[in-house]
Amino acid sequence: MARTAAGGSGGGKVKGARRPEVRLPPLEPWSDGELEPDGDYDGLGFQDADFVGQDASGARFMDCALTGCAFDETGLRHARVLDTVLTGIRGVGTNLAEATLRDVELIDARLGGTQLHGSVLERVVIRGGKIDYLNLRKARLRDVVFESCVLVEPDFGGAVLERVEFTDCTLKDADFNGVTMKDVDLRGAAELGIASGVDRLAGAVISMSQLLDLAPLLAGQLGIRVEG
Repeated sequence: MARTAAGGSGGGKVKGARRPEVRLPPLEPWSDGELEPDGDYDGLGFQDADFVGQDASGARFMDCALTGCAFDETGLRHARVLDTVLTGIRGVGTNLAEATLRDVELIDARLGGTQLHGSVLERVVIRGGKIDYLNLRKARLRDVVFESCVLVEPDFGGAVLERVEFTDCTLKDADFNGVTMKDVDLRGAAELGIASGVDRLAGAVISMSQLLDLAPLLAGQLGIRVEG
């Protein structure tokens, strides 16, 4: 089961994210081969499992640990991942569209083209690793922390972010078009690269140095010419 703790970097009037503290029970090792649609996986340990190309749409993972597993083109649409730790997972094209992740720790993942559009993330920590082309369009993120990770061209288009922290992580060419933000703390981002949607930063807090870096984008958005 997971316990929550008040989050960290949100100072001032910014409410910090509540982080999960997952306490797993003794786990049974997984040895049943392939995942199944609408499967129910409770209290299991998955070690170096190969789920490439499998369909587990609608599956539920609760009180599980998944370590070193491969998820290339794995179908997990509408899946529910609860009170679970995922460590060192990897995959390209993993489909988690409209999934629910609650009280989850994702550690040192290597993912590309992960589909999380329309998903719900609540009390989730994404720590370490690198995720390329993460699709979070129209997702709802509440109490989510991105920590010491690299996000390359993440797409937050139309998403709702509440109490979300970016801590010592790198954001490259992020798309914030149509985003709604509340208590989003970007001050701790090691690199804040925004490709589009700089006009949607209302509800976020940034540092003075980040403001200076974003000044050309903000000026362009406002139609201001800067010369000399």
